[in-house]
Amino acid sequence: MSFDGIKSKINEGDTVILYLTIHQIYSVKAEAKTVSKKGVLIENIFQTQYGALKCADLIGVEYGAKIKLSKGWGYVLQPTPELWTLTLPHRTQIIYTPDISMIILQLELAPGSIVIESGTGSGSLSHALVRSVKPHGHVFTFDFHELRVQTAEEEFKEHGLSQWVTVQKRDVCSEGFGSELLHKADAVFLDLPHPWLAVPHSKLAIKQTGGRICSFSPCIEQVQKTCISLSTLGFHEIQTMEVVQTQYSIQTRSIPILNLDFVRVKKSEDSQEKNEKEVVRTVTAVPPLTQPGHTGFLTFATLPPIWARTEDDSTLIQT
Repeated sequence: MSFDGIKSKINEGDTVILYLTIHQIYSVKAEAKTVSKKGVLIENIFQTQYGALKCADLIGVEYGAKIKLSKGWGYVLQPTPELWTLTLPHRTQIIYTPDISMIILQLELAPGSIVIESGTGSGSLSHALVRSVKPHGHVFTFDFHELRVQTAEEEFKEHGLSQWVTVQKRDVCSEGFGSELLHKADAVFLDLPHPWLAVPHSKLAIKQTGGRICSFSPCIEQVQKTCISLSTLGFHEIQTMEVVQTQYSIQTRSIPILNLDFVRVKKSEDSQEKNEKEVVRTVTAVPPLTQPGHTGFLTFATLPPIWARTEDDSTLIQT
C-alpha cells in the first residue's frame, strides 16, 4: 500500500525508495525474504555502492529517516509517481516526468475523471494518471502483451492502486476499447506504433459532452498520419509539441567594464598608455553546453460536444 496516501511508517511489503545520491535512487521492497533467480527463497538483501541493506530492517522505520548501510548511509522515502518513474523496472521504453506533466495538464485531468490509456507498458504514466483522477475517477489501461498486463496488475495491487485502475489485454487498433467504455471517457491517451488506427475508437470512447485526446509518437511521420485522422474525424484544436527540458547553471562571474566617469591612466615601462577597467561581479544563468535528446512528439486535440459537431457521430475513417 505504498502509493495510497501519505504514511508515517514502513509496513511489511511496502515499496520503498532508497535515496543515496541524486544519481543513485532505487526501489526496494520491505520484505525479509525474496525469491532468487533459481526460485529459492533467500534473505532479502539489497547491495549498493555504500554497502548492503537488509530489507527486513526497513519494517517499522519512519519514511524520510536516515538509515545505516554497512559502508555508509541513505534515506528511505515514500514512493511518488515521479520517484517510481526513476526507479521502476523497465519492460518497455517509458514516458518521463517532463512529458507526463504536460500530458496531465493538456488532458485537463482532475479527481473524478475517466481516462483511457493505451498501451500500459511499464506503468510509468499509469501511476501519475491514477494520482490525478483518484479518489472518484478511474484509469482504464490496455496493452496487447499478456505478460506486461499480468505484471502491471500485480504492481498496481502491491501499490494499493487496484481500485482506481483496470488493466486489460487488447489490441485497441483493431478491437477498440470495448462496448462498456462507449462514451465514458473524459480523455484518451495513445502510445502506439500506429495511433491513427486507434483514433476512430477513441472518438467513440469519449463522452458525448466532449473530451481531450493525446498521442505520443517518436517519429514525425506518425504525427502527420495521426493529425490527418484527427482532422477528418472532427477533432479541433489540434496541436503538436515537443517538451525539451533545459537546465541552466547559476554562476557568479566577473565582467570587466569601462568606467567612463573615472579612468586612471598610468604609463608602463615602455611608455605605453593603458586604461585600467573596473570589474563587476554578477550572478548570471549559463545555458548548457549540450541539449537533452529527443523523446517524442505530443499531439493534442479536442472533441467538441456532440451538439456542436458538424458530422454524424458514427462517421469513422478506415486507414
